[in-house]
Amino acid sequence: MNDGPEWFRPRRYGYGSGRPLTWQGWALTAAMIAITAATAMWLGSRPLLLISIIFPIGVLFAVIAARTTRGGWRWRWGGDDD
Repeated sequence: MNDGPEWFRPRRYGYGSGRPLTWQGWALTAAMIAITAATAMWLGSRPLLLISIIFPIGVLFAVIAARTTRGGWRWRWGGDDD
């Protein structure tokens, strides 16, 4: 389905990405967690600003994960049809 890199496994059930497959996927996930945690600690008392920063970062993470998931994002019913 996609010809790009494969950094994430597809979910077995449902829609989206599963666990990372490669170090790039793990690094992206760790960076997302670190950025979110640091931003939350820094802007914890300003929730509107916090959301306005974390939301676009989350969307960017989802787009990258979707483009780098083996077989792409689609609904799966538990088969081994990667």
